[in-house]
Amino acid sequence: MTATDEALRRLREGDAVARAGIASSPLGDELAREGVRFAAVGGPLEARWHTALAELAQCIRPLDGAAPVLNEGGVYHGSWIESTGTINAEVLSRFAPQVARDTLLLFARHQRDDGMIPYKVTAEGPAFSQIQIVTPLARVVWNHYLLTGRSGAADRELLETMRTAMERYDAWLERYRDTRGTGGVEAFCTFDTGHDLSPRFWFAPDRAFRSDARLVDPDSPILPYVAPDLTSNVACQRAYLGRIAGELGEDPHLWEDAAQRSLDALYAQCFDEADGFFYDRDRNGELVRLQGDVLARVLANEVGDEEFFAASLRRYLMNTRKFLAHYGFTTVAMDDPRFDHDASRNSWGGPVNFLAQLRAPHAFELHGHVAELALVSQPVLAALAVADRFPQCLDPWSGDAGYTEVYSPSILWFLDAVERYAGILPRPDGEVWLSGMAPTRLDHGAAAEAIAYGRRIDGAQWELVADDERVLVWRDGEQVCGFPRGWRVVAGRDGTVSAVVGLGARAVAGELELPGGTVTLEVAPNERISLSGSAVVSRSGVGFVAPVF
Repeated sequence: MTATDEALRRLREGDAVARAGIASSPLGDELAREGVRFAAVGGPLEARWHTALAELAQCIRPLDGAAPVLNEGGVYHGSWIESTGTINAEVLSRFAPQVARDTLLLFARHQRDDGMIPYKVTAEGPAFSQIQIVTPLARVVWNHYLLTGRSGAADRELLETMRTAMERYDAWLERYRDTRGTGGVEAFCTFDTGHDLSPRFWFAPDRAFRSDARLVDPDSPILPYVAPDLTSNVACQRAYLGRIAGELGEDPHLWEDAAQRSLDALYAQCFDEADGFFYDRDRNGELVRLQGDVLARVLANEVGDEEFFAASLRRYLMNTRKFLAHYGFTTVAMDDPRFDHDASRNSWGGPVNFLAQLRAPHAFELHGHVAELALVSQPVLAALAVADRFPQCLDPWSGDAGYTEVYSPSILWFLDAVERYAGILPRPDGEVWLSGMAPTRLDHGAAAEAIAYGRRIDGAQWELVADDERVLVWRDGEQVCGFPRGWRVVAGRDGTVSAVVGLGARAVAGELELPGGTVTLEVAPNERISLSGSAVVSRSGVGFVAPVF
């Protein structure tokens, strides 16, 4: 029996929910319905994956006497709009869509009468001392809506409920967070952007004045900041509110125009053309020249074209003197003398933070730079595979686990990474990604000989098995395709293959096996080859940006 035969046997005979010890739990019930399974021959990945499920289940519980919702985990008791209610819920939608839905509705349910959405909800109730917005809530709601069906009454009810809440919050932000009339969105305190211990907010208070998010400290010499991450968040939020308006049969142009006004303010107030970077502008009109993960946040908010994104990769994100450490993206540029080397505390002043890692894929994949993302994610996956916990932070140099444990963003990053690079990933647009970067080359003893992944999509059972050379995929027992390591095959939910994407860091030549025949292809990094049956229809793609030293 080969390693792939053994991996497929273990996948088919195993019970992921039972092994993780989460039967009759909200997560266990949903995973069983989604049919998500994973097996690995050799190394710690299989056991670690099941541990991730067990610890994620610990993060799901009611907060206000209603349905179970996702909690942040670790030392963070409750759900945060910065993370739990946005990017975490977006990833969770693929594994436990009902829990994700209820987590989104939690924030709408606790919206204040004046329109403010709480920055967190705990067992003690909602809290409103800061805004703490990072990932656009409207994008998360829209993608959840598309991914989970787009057809039922419950789907439309979610869209309408959340749309109303988000429109009211947009009005609140416009009323209270543009005191200088710039059109941008202002930060009143450190916690508004969740940048604990970052030198970005030296000499700024942690919370808004008198713990009221409507007030800025009148004695502050630097606040309020016109903040690029907050301003781009609202621009992206408004663009997605336009999509939602169109879906509900309303005119999207008002929101599209509002989004453009926010973008105009972002560039006018925060962009430095010489640096190619976005900075806060303080109350004195000066730019706060701290290069932190604000750039990655702005890019994840869909700001900039492909040319700008590629330039940002070369200059910053793929630059090992700036943000590219061996174990992920740092939260402050490594060449800044204020860089914080201590990953043992809740620091956004340097260490790799899993919330930043979880937010990164949207920007990379929006611009087609999937190969760079796959490359930089492999050491992080190896580090988590051998870690003794799921932490908030990693040491950028060693990969050692840092602050806290049972932390849902790192758990979800791990589950997402396995599925994104070596699994079966259903997309909101209807595509299914079948990825061929099996974790067979990880360092630190984390590598597997072969892996198998399974999930249910629209009632059909999908299975993928891969070793260091080749990937095979089945749908309801019928082979969908076979292809070499280093490719991602794109299929429809019916199993029809429509494209091949270069996921590896080098050009990979090989054969694509399809039910109707075999196609020989060479696929460059980030290249997308569109197919009709076995015929090549078109080739497109962006160049690959290797790490800059």
